[in-house]
Amino acid sequence: MTSPHGVTGPIGVQHDISVPSGWRKPTPGLGIAEQLAQEGERLAVPKSRAFVAVKRVGAHIGLKAGDMMLLDTLGAFTQSQDWEEGRRPIVWASNAYLMEQTGFSLSALKRHARRLAEAGAIAFQDSPNGKRWGRRDAEGVIIEAYGFDLSPLSARVEEFEQLHAELQAERALCQRLKRQITVARRMIRARIEAALSGALKGAWAHFTGAFEDLLGCLPRRAGASERLMGLLERFKQLQEHIETAYLKAVQSIEVVESVPETSAQITNKTQDMDPSEVNSDPHILITNQLVSVTCNSSEKEEAASVVPNAPPESQVDEALEEWVAETRKKRGAALDLATVMQACPEFASWARNMGGFLKDWGDLHRVAGQLRPMIGISEHAWNVAQDRLGPQIATAALVLVFEKHSAGEVASPGGYLRGMVEKAGAGALNLERSFYGRLSGIAA
Repeated sequence: MTSPHGVTGPIGVQHDISVPSGWRKPTPGLGIAEQLAQEGERLAVPKSRAFVAVKRVGAHIGLKAGDMMLLDTLGAFTQSQDWEEGRRPIVWASNAYLMEQTGFSLSALKRHARRLAEAGAIAFQDSPNGKRWGRRDAEGVIIEAYGFDLSPLSARVEEFEQLHAELQAERALCQRLKRQITVARRMIRARIEAALSGALKGAWAHFTGAFEDLLGCLPRRAGASERLMGLLERFKQLQEHIETAYLKAVQSIEVVESVPETSAQITNKTQDMDPSEVNSDPHILITNQLVSVTCNSSEKEEAASVVPNAPPESQVDEALEEWVAETRKKRGAALDLATVMQACPEFASWARNMGGFLKDWGDLHRVAGQLRPMIGISEHAWNVAQDRLGPQIATAALVLVFEKHSAGEVASPGGYLRGMVEKAGAGALNLERSFYGRLSGIAA
């Protein structure tokens, strides 16, 4: 006999699954998960859509890599008809089998399952005797089952998609603010260096100290847009003060010398005084011409945290082109760890959650191997890639595949990785272009 929620208990007996079975301690999180499961039962959501949605926001809702691995393993047991309206995708795999598939200990398996339930990704459908079991009819439809219920994913798919859109918008805003801060930073340093090299009068030591203080406030990791907006405003205010002081100093030279000069003449004079040939027009308060300057160590760290993505402003376009050119010239053909992590923020988030601080390629290779099962790449395909590409290039390739799969650009990660291996064999694989393309906002 079918229950109101489409799942039966023993023949002839109905079970209200909203009532705790007594096999586990009820918590508010588990109660919410059960409510979500009931809502999900009334929806028809494709399995692929549900899993793409939760993977994109998993780290943001508190799920760890191990949780996602278990969720992927559970999802492999479900069939397409389980996700139709009026049905529930319930998995009754044994602990022994799940431990074998994931490599978890029993305590770790229980911990990950509990976290998934408390986060509202799955619900527990307990049998009267606490055992997991189920059966399907001749057409493969579940007619009786107890175990892990994945219906909450159907209920939350729109929520997850909306959250992902908001996260993407926040990330794009932060990147744009960082680029604008970089433009302001370079222009400030250009003015200060031009003033010092030209021996202009002014509180340049004070301005330099204020500038260094602002650089020290820049976040080393992704920061909230509100904080970046505040920092950008402070950089712009400092830039205005420096431009005003610079113009005043140049005008004072004109008065002392009492020599009328055109704007072009003053420009040539300032450049002659500057041994580093800084191109700076003293009669223009705010200039659109960017100046190439030498960055100190703190600025290099800050610049490394900026991910260019061409904005509409001409200033930022020129800064972006200069940044990419300088970076490529400095790094050459070889990819470095910072570039890989900057170009793939989704992977970087998972990697840091799983492995903490990654100090070298060895750490990245280890974490990439642990995250590999999350996107369905087989161990065989991974071993082939390492054998033919080498550990470092194979690691970079896997990171790129992970990022593209998370962004919905790649549907078959295993096939995409095999294609990259084949391209490498034909001499057509250019990972550097792919990573720099993502840095500049161009899908390569």
